[in-house]
Amino acid sequence: MRLVVNARMYSATPAVKAAWQALFGWVSANSGIELDYVDHAAPAPLETLWARDDLGAVLMCGFPFASAAERPWLLAAPVPSSARYAARPQYCTDFIVRADGPFVTLQNTFGGRIGWTVTHSQSGYNAVRHHFAELDSVPGYARWTGPLITPRRVIDAIIDGTIDVGPLDSWFHDLLKRHAPDVASRIRVVASTEMAPIPPLVASRSIDADIVSQLRQSLLTCHTAQAMIATLDTLLLSRFAAVDAGDYQVLTSWAHDADARGVFAPG
Repeated sequence: MRLVVNARMYSATPAVKAAWQALFGWVSANSGIELDYVDHAAPAPLETLWARDDLGAVLMCGFPFASAAERPWLLAAPVPSSARYAARPQYCTDFIVRADGPFVTLQNTFGGRIGWTVTHSQSGYNAVRHHFAELDSVPGYARWTGPLITPRRVIDAIIDGTIDVGPLDSWFHDLLKRHAPDVASRIRVVASTEMAPIPPLVASRSIDADIVSQLRQSLLTCHTAQAMIATLDTLLLSRFAAVDAGDYQVLTSWAHDADARGVFAPG
C-alpha cells in the first residue's frame, strides 16, 4: 500500500515545498515505506485530507488533532531552529499589521478589523481567542473577517487594507522571512501569543503499527543524516521530536476558556 504525504500547512513558497518533498523522499528511502506526495492546495479543506485512510506523514494542526473523536497516529513534531522556540516542538501566533501602517501595539487595533483563518485552526483562530480571553477585558473589534483559510490570504488582507490586524503562524512567518523577504517586509508584528504545541506529523489510524514505527524512527533521526542538512536548513528545522497526544489537550482547554469569556465565535 502506497501512503501519501503532505506539508501544505508549511509550504510557504515553492522552494519550501520542494524541501518538504525532499525530506519525505529521504524518509521513504530510509524507512523502506513507499510514500507519494499529494497536492492538496487551498482552498481544498484540510479536514478532507486529514480524514483519508492512507496518510503516511501529513502535518495536522494541533487543535483538530486534540479535538478529534478518533485521533490519527502521532509520528513526530517539528522543532523549529529559531532561538525563540527554545529547541522545543512549539510555536506561537504573531499578530501582524501593515509595515507602513499606523499601529504600534495590538491595543491600537482594538475597535478595528481583525482577520481569522478557519475555526479549526490553532494559530489562525484558537490562539487568537485564547490570547484575548487572558486579558483583563475582552477587546472589541468592529469586524471579525473570515474565514480567510490560509496564512497568505491573511497577509493579502493586511496589505490590501481589508483588515487592520491578523494572525500569522510564527514558523510560517519565519519561512516567509527567509524565502519571501519581499512579502515579509510588508508586514510587522505588534504582539505574539504564548507558545503552544506545534502541528505534528500524523499517519492514518488504519496504518499498521510497525509501519508507523518505521516512519517515526526515520523522522526522529533525519537530522543526523548528512544528506538532510541543507533540506532542514531550508525548512528552518533543527530536528523532529517525539510527542504525546496529551501534550495537545491544553489547546481544547484554551477553546473552552475562550467560549466561557465570550470571545468571538462565528455563527
